Amino acid sequence: MNVHVEVAAALPAAAAAAAGALDARAKRVAEEAARHADAVDRAGRFPAEAVAALKAERLLGIQVPRSLGGEGASMSEIAELCAILGRACSAAAMVFAMHHIKLASLVTHGLDSAWHCTLMERIASEQLLIASSTTEAGIGGDLRNSLCAVEAEGDTFRLTKEASVISYGAQADLILATARRHKEAATSDQVLVALLSDQITLERTSVWDTLGMRGTCSDGFLLKAEGLPLAQVLQKPFAEIAAQSMLAASHLLWGSVWFGIASYAVDRARAFVQGEARKKPGQVPPGALRLAEAANALQAMKSTVVAGLARYEAAKGDPDALSAIGFSIMLNNVKTTVSAQAVDIVQRALSVVGIAGYKNGTPFSLGRQLRDVLSAPLMISNDRILSNTANLLLVQKGSGKLLSA
Repeated sequence: MNVHVEVAAALPAAAAAAAGALDARAKRVAEEAARHADAVDRAGRFPAEAVAALKAERLLGIQVPRSLGGEGASMSEIAELCAILGRACSAAAMVFAMHHIKLASLVTHGLDSAWHCTLMERIASEQLLIASSTTEAGIGGDLRNSLCAVEAEGDTFRLTKEASVISYGAQADLILATARRHKEAATSDQVLVALLSDQITLERTSVWDTLGMRGTCSDGFLLKAEGLPLAQVLQKPFAEIAAQSMLAASHLLWGSVWFGIASYAVDRARAFVQGEARKKPGQVPPGALRLAEAANALQAMKSTVVAGLARYEAAKGDPDALSAIGFSIMLNNVKTTVSAQAVDIVQRALSVVGIAGYKNGTPFSLGRQLRDVLSAPLMISNDRILSNTANLLLVQKGSGKLLSA
């Protein structure tokens, strides 16, 4: 996606070299992920080989600050890696994206907590894989409300959560879970709790058997933790964490995964049309026009993601800017726009390659990519996001300017 060039056009030589090194590491992971992507999809199994490669390349801790043993990677650098992985294996890319979405919350909001700083050191040194538990039985997909609560007893707490979905929960080394601050708190008064895998029990309550994104293994679980130090609870309100880090990371990194899927589909369509052109020199293949349309849509999709990343990088470190209504609307628009574009682009590419793309096992097969990308408008539901945007627009004042928010 080349966001390094487009978001930061004049990187210092050392930073540019580091970005290139990250890309090279991600491409090695992508090669491994691609070898197993079809098997992961067919069996609906965790992309274990790809995640092992991510750990071997030490890409799970790159967002951790250098002072804590990480590499201080930016959101734009991580987005580039999501796009690279998205071309190879949607499930592996989504696992990587979801890991860094949760890590963004720790990096942004955990630096004033000694316990969480030590945790980040462990993530960097041990390459711990982070999962998220924000959805809950009884509240649907509303991550801003919780029924379960942190139940404190002195300096320790217990937590029981009926999690309708925990992506790769059984494979994660660490789960960040939302819960009410205490038993009497309102459902919207939430905190984020860090739970190491050896501190909890997970009882599977549902199995992830889906059309696409099968390898994310997003099963449902009854999560239980007991006798854990209260220090593991981030005291900052989850509403602030969501607004200032999680919302941006989710929409921008998911969008980068979807861009990777869409760009792979367009490349397959391009290769198909080029092959047809070689068979009949001097004639423009029938699919060339559809290819041009798909390439145009891909460029628009890329521009949307890159512009969102640029806005985030400019606002990073400024809580007021990150919590501004206009910023939230922009991020919502990135998600709804890019998720719809991704589906459209893959469908366009499939129409170009025709039956060769519809069949499995051909050089132009796009069935897996189409099934995977169909999840994009559903994570989180575009209708839910558009409803939220509509409410925000009721109180926003428009500037009418091209180059400002």
